[in-house]
Amino acid sequence: MATIIITAAISAIVAISAYILVQNTLLKKKREQARKAAEQEGENIKKEKIFQAKEKFLQLKSEHEQYINEKNAQIQQQENKLKQREIQINQQASDVQRKNKEAESIKENLKNQLDLVNRKSEEYEKLKKQALDQIESIAGMTAAEAKNQLIESMREEAKSQAMSYINDVMDEARMTASKEAKRIVINTIQRVAPETAIENAVTVFHIDSDEIKGRIIGREGRNIRALEAATGVEIVVDDTPEAILLSAFDPVRREVARLALHQLVTDGRIHPARIEEVVAKVQKQLEDEIMETGKRTCIDLGIHGLNSELIKLIGRMKYRSSYGQNLLQHSREVANICATMASELGLNPKVAKRAGLLHDIGKVSDEDPELPHAILGMKLAEKYKEKPEVCNAIGSHHEEVEMSSLYAPLVLVSDAISGARPGARREVIESYIKRLKDMEEIALSHQGVTKTYAIQAGRELRVIVGADQVSDAEAETLSNSIAKKIQDEMVYPGQVKITVIRETRSVAYAK
Repeated sequence: MATIIITAAISAIVAISAYILVQNTLLKKKREQARKAAEQEGENIKKEKIFQAKEKFLQLKSEHEQYINEKNAQIQQQENKLKQREIQINQQASDVQRKNKEAESIKENLKNQLDLVNRKSEEYEKLKKQALDQIESIAGMTAAEAKNQLIESMREEAKSQAMSYINDVMDEARMTASKEAKRIVINTIQRVAPETAIENAVTVFHIDSDEIKGRIIGREGRNIRALEAATGVEIVVDDTPEAILLSAFDPVRREVARLALHQLVTDGRIHPARIEEVVAKVQKQLEDEIMETGKRTCIDLGIHGLNSELIKLIGRMKYRSSYGQNLLQHSREVANICATMASELGLNPKVAKRAGLLHDIGKVSDEDPELPHAILGMKLAEKYKEKPEVCNAIGSHHEEVEMSSLYAPLVLVSDAISGARPGARREVIESYIKRLKDMEEIALSHQGVTKTYAIQAGRELRVIVGADQVSDAEAETLSNSIAKKIQDEMVYPGQVKITVIRETRSVAYAK
């Protein structure tokens, strides 16, 4: 049994050894095959790299040869151009030499001709001197004396004829100037005279029924007081059927009050807060309306290229009067008269019409009110790049500036024609309005005053002050100060009531 086990063990050992030997042999063969395969793959890669390198070299060589060929072609082209330029220069040099030879030949010919002319001139001078000597011996005077005598004779004759012609022209001008001027003025007035319009200080607001009057007055008069405070217009509600009177010297304020009343009555909601809201809205609408009026006026008159600020000033003329005459109607009339006269006199009617329309813009400007309106209007026109002749015509239409163009006397005459028509103006209104404006200006000059309104034909002055700037005690002192200044500086009938209004508002928002 032990022998069998030993034999089996030996057989197993031999089998294992044989297996290991076979595996080692196979492993060596595989390693040899792998080495040969690696060597073969390396050789292939080496050949591939060598082949790529050769291809890259051939490509670079080809590109280099192409670059060299291009450079050679450029050099050859430059050489050809240089050769052509050289040929041209040689040809030009030949032409210059040929022209120099021709110039020398021409110069020689001119020299010969000049010598010939000089000889002829000398001969001519000799013959002329001989002829003059013969004439002087025959006439008994020298050539210079004869020339002076002839000139003097012609001068006297020309002077006599000129004086005769000037006298004839002056006589004819004297006889026809007055007649021609009257003809131009009469024709102009007949062609452009508009309807006579007088401004007043009262506007009538029509209502559908007298029941609305109570709503406008409000409880204990609070609505009408709010309206008067917001607009500066005295609102007269009396027994006049279906009508309310709006009284104020400023047409803009009256128009704001009229439009605000119209919106309030139409809407039906009338209370102090709503009144203030509507008045502010109407004031903005009126500013737009002023600009639109200015544009429409320029379009109607055919005037183009005006600055927007000048257009705004033209629109404001609608709500300004001059001695009771509406300023916009007056300016339009002056513009048309200027244009008609300019056409009759052979001047540019467009320039004349422009100067006529703008001649009173100084009356509606808020800048530098101390200047005369003609000077202020001229400065405004210069500021907004109007032509010099237009600016001069504006500034000189009251002869405060020297006239430097023919359009200036046209504007002066047209302004006089428009204002001198019977019923066109009313001096009393102008002085009345000036007095009310001066009264408001005196109140505005005090510190803390925000708004001033002269109402009741100047018998009452309402002064609105800022609550944060003026206390209750200071308000009383302010009213006395204004009253004393008006009393010292102004002349007025009766007495003026000064009412200082100080209102405190507390505002909060619920969020």
